[in-house]
Amino acid sequence: MQVILLERVAKLGQMGDVVKVRDGFARNFLLPQGKALRATDANKASFEAQKAQLEARNLETRQEAQDLAGKLDGTSYVVIRSASDTGALYGSVTPRDIAEVVTAEGFSIDRRQAVLSAPIKSLGLHALTVVLHPEVSATITVNVARSAEEAELQASGKSIQELAAEAEAEAEADIQSQLDEIGAASAEDEGEF
Repeated sequence: MQVILLERVAKLGQMGDVVKVRDGFARNFLLPQGKALRATDANKASFEAQKAQLEARNLETRQEAQDLAGKLDGTSYVVIRSASDTGALYGSVTPRDIAEVVTAEGFSIDRRQAVLSAPIKSLGLHALTVVLHPEVSATITVNVARSAEEAELQASGKSIQELAAEAEAEAEADIQSQLDEIGAASAEDEGEF
């Protein structure tokens, strides 16, 4: 099916391009979301008449998105989830969760704007892209932790595995010192008899 793009669509074309796409992609995605029109003679004439208005609206929305991206880029958000001792989450952090956290901090984004390269299924710091406009995106960091204190430690650069190893080494040292004290006390007791 031939369509006229009403806005820039990634991997497809720029506004005003007439492109050939599969029928299902056009019917189920491009046409319902207002990203394209069927490439009929009447729609081509209508597009040419509205082209200046569409370009002006695109410039306006892109400028708003760039302003928001300037504020949003590089920010960090904390998501609290339950996880195992090894750092694996019981479930995953979804784009909807990220959109809720970012919106709660004062930026209005939709779950479709949060783009994950892979599912977030472990504790730690995860960078992801927020697409604010087809031509504008921002990168944010999501800090997934079991508690606020753990999130602060992760933000300072320590991983959960490092913290667990330190705690285990400290516990082993405590046990060894207690065993040494018990051994010294029993040696003193044996010497008295």
